[in-house]
Amino acid sequence: MITAMTMTHVGEAIGIARAAKAVGVPLSMGLTLETDGRLPTGQSLADAIEVIDACGAPPAYYMVNCAHPDHFRNILAVAEGGGGGGSWRDRILAIRANASRKSHAELDDATELDAGDPILGKDYMALRNLLPNLRVLGGCCGTDHRHISAIADAYLAR
Repeated sequence: MITAMTMTHVGEAIGIARAAKAVGVPLSMGLTLETDGRLPTGQSLADAIEVIDACGAPPAYYMVNCAHPDHFRNILAVAEGGGGGGSWRDRILAIRANASRKSHAELDDATELDAGDPILGKDYMALRNLLPNLRVLGGCCGTDHRHISAIADAYLAR
């Protein structure tokens, strides 16, 4: 399996999806989001997933990575409430969230690592309730063994 992480634009994601299909390798597609829950291009996560899936080479599944759960929880909740469909949410099987709540621009300008709240597990549990197929958990910017341990503990304790 190939995993493409931190995709910021649908065009690059489609190119990778087509390349993976051409060589017959399953793909996990990781999309990154800004603090407003949208791709850096301004495109919604729902639209991005739908466009990539329609390219003729849909990934095996999607991942949200390099964004804190606070940055995208609300868009998942809106979809659950009927405000945005929801079948696209079923395609998200993985989360690699940032520990930091800072924006990408703030992280780029930071002179020190922002480890955020080590109890990131509670955020993952809230996402799990919104993402019924969530199976792959991990961490991105600022996470360390404390965050991963908290994620595993919360996930197993459900």
